[in-house]
Amino acid sequence: MGAFDKTVIDGKAFVLVPEDEFEDMIDTIEANRIMARINAGEETWPAELVYELFETDSRIRTFRKYRGFSVSDLAAAAGISEQELSDIESNRKTVSVDVLKRIATALKLDIDDLVMERDAHQ
Repeated sequence: MGAFDKTVIDGKAFVLVPEDEFEDMIDTIEANRIMARINAGEETWPAELVYELFETDSRIRTFRKYRGFSVSDLAAAAGISEQELSDIESNRKTVSVDVLKRIATALKLDIDDLVMERDAHQ
């Protein structure tokens, strides 16, 4: 970091920071916040999973495989039949909020992680 200029405006002290250095300071603060959350146990996901989540037609299937669940394991953990889970993953059946919550709990996710926003123009 370089030297900063100090000035007083209307009796109040200010420090003038070059814009690129200011942006670096803000980036460092944000990185420290993120690292604190990770150090506190917040889960991170590999880039490959994140990319797949943007492309998949079933976030439930993607997370199920990522977590290492078989269809029967996840269905049992969520209290639904294998056929129902298969139909949900294949978009042949609309999932209720209650079942979605149970699936999210079994996968140790927030329900928001399983729901994709749809473009309003589609």
